[in-house]
Amino acid sequence: MFKKKKKPLQSAARKLITVDNTKSIISEQYRTIRTNIHFSTADSELQSILLTSSSPSEGKSTSAANIAVVFAQEGRKVLLIDADMRKPTMHHTFHLNNGTGLSSVLTRQSVVADVIHDSGIVNLQVMPCGPIPPNPAELIGSKAMKALIEQLKQDFDLLVFDAPPLLSVADAQILSNECDGTILVVNTGSTEKDSAVKAKETLLSANARILGVLMNNYTLAKDHYYYQYYGTAE
Repeated sequence: MFKKKKKPLQSAARKLITVDNTKSIISEQYRTIRTNIHFSTADSELQSILLTSSSPSEGKSTSAANIAVVFAQEGRKVLLIDADMRKPTMHHTFHLNNGTGLSSVLTRQSVVADVIHDSGIVNLQVMPCGPIPPNPAELIGSKAMKALIEQLKQDFDLLVFDAPPLLSVADAQILSNECDGTILVVNTGSTEKDSAVKAKETLLSANARILGVLMNNYTLAKDHYYYQYYGTAE
């Protein structure tokens, strides 16, 4: 009897819809999110955005990657940082080596220039997580992290952080206080209301600036105007 071979992790790379199908309804929604972010920060400069969720598997990493893409498509120099030092995934999305990354810089094992990679998309670069450390929350809240953010702001127009879920660990709560804005990703098909409310309260207690809530996996009716306007796009 033969055991079924497991698929390699690289095959699980999430789809970048904003690259693969720029005319799709979903791509248009990500561009709408970009516009809404601009309007919500009209009176102040926004250089860092954090994306998180209340629980795992709500689509925060997919959203972080696609939001980074649409800002890069706008012409801004963007760095996507995998700050999920529990279950990092961005190296799979962009087919990168995760041997070094954010954790390597924070522990002084590597320098910044060595852990930033081209994404294959114009204006977008990626910093993977690197080796998973035993003390992620301590690294996220360290002086080294604060110094790194300030350093990166000198070289990039926008930093997009993918952080762990809020209700699982303290990492996102800590990092949200260092970022200019935070987006809470909610899976409309599975997120419980109590969890979403608790996640919001957690961010507020950290003095995070909540830019808004991204409702993931929301099903549009066929007669919705987005279908009428974009549904026939090839």
